[in-house]
Parts: sequence; C-alpha cells; structure tokens
Amino acid sequence: MLLAHVRAAFALSNETYGSPRMVHELRGGGLAIGRRRVARLMRQNNTKARQKRRFKRTNDSLHAFPIAPNLLDQDFTATRPNRKWGADISYVWTREGWLYLAVVLDLFARRVVGWATSDRLHKELALSAPRRAIAVRRPLAGLIHHAKRSSQYCSLNYQAE
Repeated sequence: MLLAHVRAAFALSNETYGSPRMVHELRGGGLAIGRRRVARLMRQNNTKARQKRRFKRTNDSLHAFPIAPNLLDQDFTATRPNRKWGADISYVWTREGWLYLAVVLDLFARRVVGWATSDRLHKELALSAPRRAIAVRRPLAGLIHHAKRSSQYCSLNYQAE
C-alpha cells in the first residue's frame, strides 16, 4: 500500500522528487511515513529522481566579431510594414532534444515574416530566416533589421547579407 502511494507521488512529480521531498508530499497527503522508509522503498524499486541538467550557454556575446550599431534605439514601433524587422532565436525542448527556431518579426504588425528551424545552433540557421522573409515580403531599401549581439548574428556572413 505504501509503495503504491510512493509510486503515485513520484509519477506526479515527473520523476523529480527524491526521498526528502517525497516524504513532505506523502505527509501532506495524510500518511505517517519517515524519510528512511521512503528512501528504502525507492531504492528497492529502482526509483531515482532525475537530476537537473547543467545550464548550457548557447549564445556567445563575448565574440570578436564587429557589432552593428543599434539603429532602433529601443523604438520597436513602425509606421508601415517592412520598415523595421526584429530577429531572434528561441530554444524549444522536444523529446528528441533541442530544436532551435530563428524568427524574423515585422515590427509594424508583430507578424512572423520569416522563420527557420534546426537541431543545431549555427550561423546558417540565423541566415535562413531573413532570406525567407526577403523572398516572401520583398522589402524596399531602407529596411532596418535588428538582431541580438550573439555570434550567429554578428558573423561576417550575416553582416554581409
């Protein structure tokens, strides 16, 4: 009976609780149980809490590439479409690992005008989204394209396009 409660609480914690947190959870549910008993039940049933992953730094803002001037100066509004675009890369965790999503946003309507995905974070991913946006929207000269200072956006290839 206790084992069923331990398994249920462990499943509800997404397999992240160790014996101290499990005891707190089970006692909160009205069971009188000690940490050693919970630890023994977990050990006997090969129930181990998943460890947190270490933080992995994904952008390099301390690179040697030249940084383009900030033409927007925190003014993220536009009076017409295709005058100001913003770009960023987001990280999405999936069952198969990290998925990287590069997006170009038209700051007038706050709509995605170009995007690209990859299972690796590299400069080609950052280049694909604006290429797609340019092919679809065909902006006139004078477009301001704003991106972060990470190495993907400051690379020589990105600056050349």
